[in-house]
Amino acid sequence: MMRIRLILLLFACCFCSAAIAQRTSVDTNYFEVRKGLGHFYQAVLKDKKATIAFLGGSITFNPGWRDKVRAYLKGKYPNTKFRFISAGIPSLGSLPHAFRLQRDILDSGKVDLLFFEAAVNDKVNGTDSLTQYLSLEGVVRHARKSNPYMDIIMMSFADPTKTADYTKGVVPGEVYRHERIAAYYGLPSINLAKEVADKLNAKVFSWEEDFVDLHPSPFGQELYYQRIKKLLRSEADKYSPTEAKIFSYQLPKQLTKGVFENGAYVDIKTSAYDKGWKYNPEWEPDNGQETRPGFVNVPMLISTAPNSELKFQFKGNAVGIAIVSGGDAGMISYRIDNGQPKTLDLFTEWSSWLHLPWYLCLSSDLKPGKHTLTLTVSADKNAKSKGNAVRIVHFLVNQSKQ
Repeated sequence: MMRIRLILLLFACCFCSAAIAQRTSVDTNYFEVRKGLGHFYQAVLKDKKATIAFLGGSITFNPGWRDKVRAYLKGKYPNTKFRFISAGIPSLGSLPHAFRLQRDILDSGKVDLLFFEAAVNDKVNGTDSLTQYLSLEGVVRHARKSNPYMDIIMMSFADPTKTADYTKGVVPGEVYRHERIAAYYGLPSINLAKEVADKLNAKVFSWEEDFVDLHPSPFGQELYYQRIKKLLRSEADKYSPTEAKIFSYQLPKQLTKGVFENGAYVDIKTSAYDKGWKYNPEWEPDNGQETRPGFVNVPMLISTAPNSELKFQFKGNAVGIAIVSGGDAGMISYRIDNGQPKTLDLFTEWSSWLHLPWYLCLSSDLKPGKHTLTLTVSADKNAKSKGNAVRIVHFLVNQSKQ
């Protein structure tokens, strides 16, 4: 039975590959090489050891293009020892990536190649343009500070709004910002949103029957993989084991002031809180709602009591919280130091059915140094919410040495 399933799976993969190959009448590279992938191919061809990390949302988390890239590299270079870090988490965009990069990827050791995508979730989550710049550039700078030789590929995946923009002759904002950061730092980039839009408009394939969803069907996953493979192949042909070139990437000045290049998670237990808050070392929902990997059976600081207060002291120029927003998500009032209080509703459009990991930047323009965040559970709540719950998984800090 297992053998029959394997044969069927291989047949499906071959069919998708053939379908993509036959339906590329509208074609261009859809990628920019810029400064290329020289260090990565030195690690692969000369050092015979390379680490590849995948940072993104659900399209990176789900089986598909990522697995195909892994299989391609292992098959193409059988004498190289590869280590792969799968750091895709559904629903997360550039803001979460900037603060989880250290723990989820960099803490595990030297990375030679980073695949990085956030365009779809930045649109879906309504991330404003400034936060996108601060986060996208922050990831690049943080990654390169950890390893000045790291190669990075920035990718913009497809969704219906991006297709609609391209159909109108407009470059989607999220794609523009990905490409601007990539160009400034000389990074290779792949614009799959443009490829999908072009081929849909040329009727090479259809969204409904072939691509199906922004979480691509096997057909769409194969299309993504084939484009990524073309970029990898175009660069592989430039390098050989006898032409080792050691070079590091020098970081230019920040394109956007105050980028999150020192983003980190800070332990929730470092805060001081009153009896309205409870520390749960392994939270899990009791109402049957869905969860996301990494945001269930983990420590959380929880309050359901209006007027409960906590204080969090930190060093940095930006602070935020990573929460889990379910059907009972409440509202908070907060202030930084002696600033004016602000109010935030933690209930999202997905909260009624999903305990959604939700990242909130509370301030991004602080003077570097010591600050205090005071956060209070509000007595008010969204009309659709069933409670006043605040569940904090991490504090987010763009750290400073001062």
